[in-house]
Amino acid sequence: MILTVTLNAALDVTYRVPGLTPGATHRVSEVSERAGGKGVNVARVLHTLGAPVVATGLAGGACGRRVRSLLTDEGVAEAFVPIAAESRRTVVVAAPDTATGLWEPGPAVTPDEWVAFLGRFADLVRASEVVVLSGSLPPGVPVDAYGTLVGLARDAGARTVLDSSGDPLRHGLRAGPDVVKPNAEELAGLAGRPLPRPAGAVEAVRALAAPAVVASFGPEGLLAVTDRGAWHAFLPHPVDGNPTGAGDACVAALAHTMTRPPPWPERLADAVALSAAAVRAPVAGSVDLSDHRRLRRTVIVKEL
Repeated sequence: MILTVTLNAALDVTYRVPGLTPGATHRVSEVSERAGGKGVNVARVLHTLGAPVVATGLAGGACGRRVRSLLTDEGVAEAFVPIAAESRRTVVVAAPDTATGLWEPGPAVTPDEWVAFLGRFADLVRASEVVVLSGSLPPGVPVDAYGTLVGLARDAGARTVLDSSGDPLRHGLRAGPDVVKPNAEELAGLAGRPLPRPAGAVEAVRALAAPAVVASFGPEGLLAVTDRGAWHAFLPHPVDGNPTGAGDACVAALAHTMTRPPPWPERLADAVALSAAAVRAPVAGSVDLSDHRRLRRTVIVKEL
């Protein structure tokens, strides 16, 4: 089983309008809701791939209950821990040629709620081969939360994938996750300087001292630096679409291949193709498997 962790889950709400004018009143033509958060998107992609997956994290109030029910409606198993505060919403106002996002702050988590989550995680991780730790931390969750969870997973014999940013990522790195998946901006933040893209960043990635780092550079593909070597994987031509959720699809591909680990070049080709398929999908956390299979045949992987 693959366990995904989303500590700052969200209810994604999209308002569709014929046009967006600041300061004006708008009539909304369509409203859609979707369970959101990076780990939730990873779980949804893994479910599409047919992988056994359980999504856990923290969820509170009406928004949290809605997140859980929407996942259940999609057939994604969930084991979220309830909290008192209301889970956040991410609101997108989408017009034909533009979109404006409004991201609410995360809910305040109490020390007792965090302890309750650690207990649930310890139970779930015993049945897990791989644990995916994704996204930001809500207020009240310790900044070293991911480091704690990496340690608990290791003690249970599970491998880990970490995809976060800032201080949560720095603290998580110190615990030695099996795979770290920063994007170019997050990688530059860790290095403390802008980095060349992407093959020129190999030495900066090696300095992270992680067993495997897979850095995403958008349409320029993936840079992987592991104890087996370093590779650059990319498509010959970028795909058009919505890049939101492409990183989560990449993480899903990496987690999926960790349950049956092929050589790294094959794993990277799969991750590039699944990320590109997510770009072509209309919403984050969705992929068309026929797109994935078609794109997989075109991926170029170069050893560095």
